[in-house]
Amino acid sequence: MKQVGKTVDTPNGKLDILDNISLDVKYQEAVVIKGASGSGKTTLLGLMAGLDQASNGDVILFGENLTHQNEEQRSSIRAGKVGFVFQSFHLVQGATAAQNVMLPLELSGMDDAQQRAIASLQQVGLETKTDTLVEHLSGGEQQRVAIARAYATNPKVLFADEPTGNLDAVTGRQITDLMFHLRDQSGTTLVLVTHEQELLERGDRQILIESGKLLTN
Repeated sequence: MKQVGKTVDTPNGKLDILDNISLDVKYQEAVVIKGASGSGKTTLLGLMAGLDQASNGDVILFGENLTHQNEEQRSSIRAGKVGFVFQSFHLVQGATAAQNVMLPLELSGMDDAQQRAIASLQQVGLETKTDTLVEHLSGGEQQRVAIARAYATNPKVLFADEPTGNLDAVTGRQITDLMFHLRDQSGTTLVLVTHEQELLERGDRQILIESGKLLTN
């Protein structure tokens, strides 16, 4: 990210959410972004992942400048290379654990989507839950499905927004261990937004954002 800003229109005029952000994340690094509610950390993550578009500056992902790409182009750049884990899981209700993990694989046109999905669920300890509807799983199990889905495509980068925010302390610790274990196995770069001390301490580097500005990088 090079001198990135994000401005939105409000009834009271323009509001700067992010201002002059410059940040470089290295391959296989685990970067943890922290900040108070409303500091801009989720917006920052969204820009880095190409889920949102910067108002100015350059966001470079895999050699492509996302700032100059439309939504379809940004999606194409991410395809098969980027995984996501969200606080609210974002699973498809009425579908099984395996079907949820298969979704990004099928969208990528992989012929062995089912086998890959089952293997990914085995990695997160859910081999006995493959055919269980996700709404019948516990919160911790649902987050494991989300992680299995994120890692199923062997992404180069995993973006996670408060991945343990809806979990109790013990389950949150298990999910943290799991993400870093999979990072060590696959070499995936981790970019995490959190306020959880456990996750903050596990990162290679902490980034503090306050009122849309980076205080450390």
